[in-house]
Amino acid sequence: MRIARFSIDGNVAFGVVEGDQSSPDGLVLDIIKGHPFAEFERSGRKVPLNKVRLLPPVLPNKVIGIGRNYAEHAAELGHEVPDVPVAFFKPSTSVIGPGDTIAYPSFSQEVHHEAELAVVIGRMCREVPRERVKDVILGYTCANDVTARDIQRSENQWARAKGFDTSCPLGPWVETDLDLAAAADLAIMCTVNGEQRQLGRTSDMVRSIEDLVVHITEAMTLLPGDVILTGTPAGVGPLNVGDEVAVTIEGIGTLTNKVIKRG
Repeated sequence: MRIARFSIDGNVAFGVVEGDQSSPDGLVLDIIKGHPFAEFERSGRKVPLNKVRLLPPVLPNKVIGIGRNYAEHAAELGHEVPDVPVAFFKPSTSVIGPGDTIAYPSFSQEVHHEAELAVVIGRMCREVPRERVKDVILGYTCANDVTARDIQRSENQWARAKGFDTSCPLGPWVETDLDLAAAADLAIMCTVNGEQRQLGRTSDMVRSIEDLVVHITEAMTLLPGDVILTGTPAGVGPLNVGDEVAVTIEGIGTLTNKVIKRG
């Protein structure tokens, strides 16, 4: 199922998205009782999707990004694929939802889009064995690992380059019906102002979702709602003020955001 987090009349709730995704005006939300990280019931109270404001589908305690997990992307930036996964953090303050604006940071002159499959963790876990990875995943969503590329090149740590406010769009919802095998071979695309920039498949990842969950949880505990960004295919490129950037992942949906000047 597709689980969205939304605001209506000043209240925040989760709901199950129902209807044909190819006809957005026909989509409705069946508001759930409770939250998606435990057993929940559908309330039967339904609201049209176009009458609510979609929020980031989760509020992660932490977002763990993985760098250079697609060989062609590593090559386009002049890097080799690392021997072990390169992990970095994006703070919770970087997270925005579908339709929210990306504020172009004043300290950068070169901001890039990076379309990514995001793994949403469903339960507290650590030291997860490979055969249990499927049990700790709630589902998957679209992500844009927006990056200040000039800052990334000039600073050894990526905290500012990848962690600035609004640099982590997530959404539009969490798809829970994809199993690991399906998630391992999805088309992923990024467009800017309707022009295709990135097109790849998650099957091109150097390290699988299982690899990443095992690697990360060797070091740290993941909490419900935490997010793992699995890397981006080749084709990353610049974003400018006024651009509209969209990340579309097969079987999940489309995450769209507009770039504005940081005020």
